[in-house]
Amino acid sequence: MAQIISILGNKGGTGKTTMSHMLGHGFGLLGLRAVVAVTDTTRDPLSKQGRRYLPADARTPEQLAKIARTLQSVDGWIGIIDGGAGRQDFDDRLAALSQVVLLPFRESHEDIRTVKKDLARLPQAFAVPSQWPTNAWALEAANRTVQTLMSEFRDRILPPVFAIGASKLLLQVELPAVLPSALNVACRGLARHVALLAGIEVPDDQPPIARQDASSTRVPRPGSLVPAAC
Repeated sequence: MAQIISILGNKGGTGKTTMSHMLGHGFGLLGLRAVVAVTDTTRDPLSKQGRRYLPADARTPEQLAKIARTLQSVDGWIGIIDGGAGRQDFDDRLAALSQVVLLPFRESHEDIRTVKKDLARLPQAFAVPSQWPTNAWALEAANRTVQTLMSEFRDRILPPVFAIGASKLLLQVELPAVLPSALNVACRGLARHVALLAGIEVPDDQPPIARQDASSTRVPRPGSLVPAAC
């Protein structure tokens, strides 16, 4: 049976689709076989040409059920399900099928209010700071907001996925022939974090990790944004 990772959440605009494709690309870079199933009906199907993972159209219940049956019948694959906003019952069903549930959120108070409700409803889910600022002042403010508003969920907050403009390239219908190395590093790091969280073994024959990616070999430490004293 394939490992299923669902990226969910009631709030739109949190980066669910971007994170799904970054994760799929990262798993591909690590030599793992991944399918990214898009369920949002507002999205266009993407070409599989040149991708290290398989994009799948799961925008109807029938298509999603077919993909789920296929994933449940194979070993060694990873299924990444990109959820949509405002579909709580649908999210609950997807969560029940998944080994890992990720809830991306941005630094706005509205995002945080929504992800807190989702965390309360889905006890197996982890919150992931998404499109997190890289500017020092903005980063400090964003982390302080999380520390103040999410202290009760500190053990279920994963390290942030920082904003990287090149991530939008993964959402193009046709993937560019060459992707920036910074994007590859970010995707590989995210995939390593999630693989360790899900107990997915990364092949031993991977090339050496770049210096800037070395931190991604560590097991994700929930609560890294919220000190224990909070």
